[in-house]
Amino acid sequence: MFVGHYAAALAAKAVAPKAPLWTYVLASQLIDVGWSVLIITGAERVRVDPTLPGSALVLEHMPYTHSLPGAALWAVAAAVLAGWLLKLPRWTAAMVGLTVLSHWGLDFLVHRPDLALWFGGPKVGLGWWNYPVPEQALEMGLLAMAGAAWAWRRGTQGRAWWPAPLFLGLLLAVQEIALASPPGGGALELGLTALAVYLVVTLIARLVEPPPKPAV
Repeated sequence: MFVGHYAAALAAKAVAPKAPLWTYVLASQLIDVGWSVLIITGAERVRVDPTLPGSALVLEHMPYTHSLPGAALWAVAAAVLAGWLLKLPRWTAAMVGLTVLSHWGLDFLVHRPDLALWFGGPKVGLGWWNYPVPEQALEMGLLAMAGAAWAWRRGTQGRAWWPAPLFLGLLLAVQEIALASPPGGGALELGLTALAVYLVVTLIARLVEPPPKPAV
């Protein structure tokens, strides 16, 4: 699950459009942003096994980001910060938090059993990574449905629908680049690359939907 996580961002934007798109986009990958930083520092551990089908990542130790309680804590923190820093209504800030939490649910579908149910507890994951074609179809299907919902919401607001297919097209381009360049190198290289991708996609979301101009 990579670009499929952004389906949660687009769905949340359709449901609670008061938050900026970039906020939801960052929220959908916030857990992996934290993971990128923590594998750089060595607090969490990952290695690459190119013989594996689908994703080559072996996620050995990531309790602070990808355990269920860890993900819940990230979600609560994101909701609080979104309400405080961006002055969002409570419902909208809660949607930001739910978008963060959706990351764990989507990972559960595709990860091999490496997601802890609690700190030090059993690890779960349905393992769709082992079946790359259905997994890719799942991601594309989620993106298409969420993108359509966002485009519909923009239409109800009297806004242009074209940012939806534009953003989806950019995400697909990112996905193709990722598939053509499988992960390699050590944790430092992997963490820096992942962090850069997440921040660039957030910037793209900011450019696709810039903030409204202040009233004169």
